[in-house]
Amino acid sequence: MLKLFLIGIKDLKLIFRDRAALTFMLLAPFLLTIGMGFVTGRFSGNSSGLSNIPVVIVNLDKEQLGNALADVFSSEELADLMEPTSSPDPKAARRFIDDDKAAAAIIIPAGFTRSIIPAEGATSPALPGTPWHRPPGQVCARGKCAPGASVSQNNVQSEPVKIEVYANPTRPTSAGVVKAIVDEFISRVEEGRTSGMTSIVQLMQAGLLNPQDAQSETRKLFENVQQSESTAITLQTDKEGAEAVQFDILAYMAPGMALLFLMYTVSYGGRSILAERSQGTLPRLLVSPTSTSEVLGGKVLGIFLTGVAQVGILILASSVFFGVKWGDTLGLAILILAAVFGATGWGMLITALARTPAQIGSIGSALMLIFGIMGGSFINLDQMPAYVRTLSKITPNAWGLDGFTTLALGGRLPNLMQPITALLIMGAVLFGIAVVLFNRNGIMQK
Repeated sequence: MLKLFLIGIKDLKLIFRDRAALTFMLLAPFLLTIGMGFVTGRFSGNSSGLSNIPVVIVNLDKEQLGNALADVFSSEELADLMEPTSSPDPKAARRFIDDDKAAAAIIIPAGFTRSIIPAEGATSPALPGTPWHRPPGQVCARGKCAPGASVSQNNVQSEPVKIEVYANPTRPTSAGVVKAIVDEFISRVEEGRTSGMTSIVQLMQAGLLNPQDAQSETRKLFENVQQSESTAITLQTDKEGAEAVQFDILAYMAPGMALLFLMYTVSYGGRSILAERSQGTLPRLLVSPTSTSEVLGGKVLGIFLTGVAQVGILILASSVFFGVKWGDTLGLAILILAAVFGATGWGMLITALARTPAQIGSIGSALMLIFGIMGGSFINLDQMPAYVRTLSKITPNAWGLDGFTTLALGGRLPNLMQPITALLIMGAVLFGIAVVLFNRNGIMQK
């Protein structure tokens, strides 16, 4: 047992004397964490990156629905999200976007309200299922359109009235938020119009409403649209929950980068086994009074200790330099050990399958990137398709990030049982397969 620990400590010392290895193990993930912190706005105090989105509104309609849409962007509910400005000229608004001075321009054309609310003198309301029904028009964003409304009067349908969302391609996220608000507003209007007019048709068919009064009743549906208490978009903040637990984005980014480069560390350690065999160091160990299991166990222990040191140093650095709070110390320590154990299992499997140190390097680098993408080191798994989230369960990255996120949200050791158990099972299964392959391939034979 003592020889096993001595071999492991020896490998740990050799790794930390290798400057190139230290660069990939510690410096690269640390610098990437800093970069991700700047990208996400962590160091500027804005973790979401979405606030005061500049938007230009050109309201040529000047009636109920056009004014209501403009008021949505100026409402108190969106005061922290939107920074609207008005312009009377659509061409000037588009130039404003082309010059990258705003995220999007909303151009509400004249006649938008009249395309939905019947004008005075119409002989019949626009009712679903009748020849007077107005099919949806469009909301357009640089050639791409979504449902809106069209004008139909005196049984003649004109071209659809289009609300244009002129989006800034250099600000896709902010422009997408603007378009989502416009789409939601149009959906609410269309939903209210359709349901209201359907009710009017039913009243007329039941003889409870005179056809002569249908137009006035239809107009009443939209009389209080600007005074409606229900806005298209409402932002709400749970202040009590925010005060109780405030999630730090670096509590996700820092372990994500640490787990990403952990795969490099375990594959680098596995490569050293084949390298020592080809250089003659490993055979000399095997002819000494040291058992094969002690040699292999010592090499694996060295890889494991190196991984623990790497992840531990990076997590400690995130706490010291970035102020990330990890909460339960015992839970954090056990989670780190479990994550490294699971990753080391993958490192041993790669070593057992490879024939040369170069093969381990190539496979390890590829696996590092694949697991980084699948496991959520680059992109939050919630944004991934369902099948990717399912496949991510084979990676130590996904389970490790699950545990670290739980800790950052105030969780303790009992809340970490699922990711810790999954990582331990993963490591044990992979170690078992690797041992079988080691014996079959005779890697550790004298």
